[in-house]
Parts: sequence; structure tokens; C-alpha cells
Amino acid sequence: MAETGALTEAVYYILLSLLTPMHGYGIMQNIEGLSGGRVRLAAGTLYGALNTMLERGWIDALPGERDSRKKEYHITDLGKAALHGEVIRLIELLENGRRVLGGLEK
Repeated sequence: MAETGALTEAVYYILLSLLTPMHGYGIMQNIEGLSGGRVRLAAGTLYGALNTMLERGWIDALPGERDSRKKEYHITDLGKAALHGEVIRLIELLENGRRVLGGLEK
């Protein structure tokens, strides 16, 4: 797997959302639900990130949706690899924090 570097929180949540194909508004709603309302993406942020991920090959528009105004997107194998790499990175960060700080209470 190619090194992708750290994902932004927006990209991370978009990729998580696209494990189930959905359109832009659905992605925005799903992210808000996943984050308990903490993360709310503006349309410009969402569509900028979607365009970047399309260019990287991490997501694709569903066939027949490419020219539609209401496109549905899905994650590709390359996107799943980037997401998996980010989860591993986040686990390492969490484990290191717990090791140094001791147990963390919520």
C-alpha cells in the first residue's frame, strides 16, 4: 500500500460513510450521525474533498450517476486501503497516549 499520510477528519468520515454508497447530502447526514453531531461538513468542504478523492482513485461515482446532478459515490479498494491505514495510525496514537498518560477516563 502506498503511504497516504494522515487523513483529515472530513476525509476519514467521508470514506467511512462511503462503505455504503450514498449521495452528498446523505454523506453529510451520515457524518453528523457518526460523530454524534460534533462534525458538520459544509457543502463546499464535502465537494472539495470528494473531488480530491475522485482524483486519487479512493472513491468513484456509481455507473450511470457520473453525469447526474445527484451523484452517488462509493469507496474503491484504494480508498479502503487508505481508510485501513488511517485506522491503524489512529490506534497507534491512542495506544501511545494511553501508555504515556496512563488510563484515560471519558
